[in-house]
Amino acid sequence: MEYQTITWVVSEGVGTLTLNRPEVLNAFNKQMTGEIQDVLKQAEREKAVRCLVITGAGRAFSSGEDLKAHRDSGPASIADSVRTRYNPIIMKMRALEKPIIASVNGVAAGAGCSLALAADLRIASDKAKFIEAFARIGLMPDSGSTFFLPWLVGYSKAAELCFLAEDVPADEALRIGLVNKVVPAAELEAATAAWANKLAQGPTVAYGLTKRALNRALHAPLHEILEYEMYGQEAAGRTTDFQEAVAAFLEKRPAAFKGE
Repeated sequence: MEYQTITWVVSEGVGTLTLNRPEVLNAFNKQMTGEIQDVLKQAEREKAVRCLVITGAGRAFSSGEDLKAHRDSGPASIADSVRTRYNPIIMKMRALEKPIIASVNGVAAGAGCSLALAADLRIASDKAKFIEAFARIGLMPDSGSTFFLPWLVGYSKAAELCFLAEDVPADEALRIGLVNKVVPAAELEAATAAWANKLAQGPTVAYGLTKRALNRALHAPLHEILEYEMYGQEAAGRTTDFQEAVAAFLEKRPAAFKGE
């Protein structure tokens, strides 16, 4: 499929989704959110994709909703827009049983910030900044921000970021746990590729089971998590990757995972 607002490239197990409306800082319009939904479905069903990277073209990751496009489209229900355009993206990202890296090259604001937070890992350029910008236009955060923020930085800091809507530069984002790693802008692509390639060569089934358990741990009691880990471990233990890992360990060689 040919896309107009994003690019999608699969190479050596890594699928790279690039938000590609740099002239408007990769702001989301209806077409872009539809194309992102389509790519996430592809990433889910294609065995060739074992790790997903999301990044932005130009100097921004995403500035959030394209307010001009929103205004020009005429009166519309914000709830309908969130329900049909944004929520399916966030739900699919969390359900995708493959690692997702947000490679944040510049500003991630509003729903763009939410998109980055929904990834499993975040690597940021030193030029990146995160803004829960919703309060600046009289709205509350959506697209999962009120779920992910307290999980990542705690309630009090999450409230500060949402209420004050101030810029969070990359170094501060690292300090408070909003991102995993910060690198110079010129090194972002290489640093992202290093993690993505490693994950794409890893035990994909085990990663998926781990992600499922981590999602569950957010709102399940300990005894349920222990039970789930037990069954997940049984499933992982039946994979060819596990058999290969045991053989590699005994033969004192690196394991060659196939994601099966």
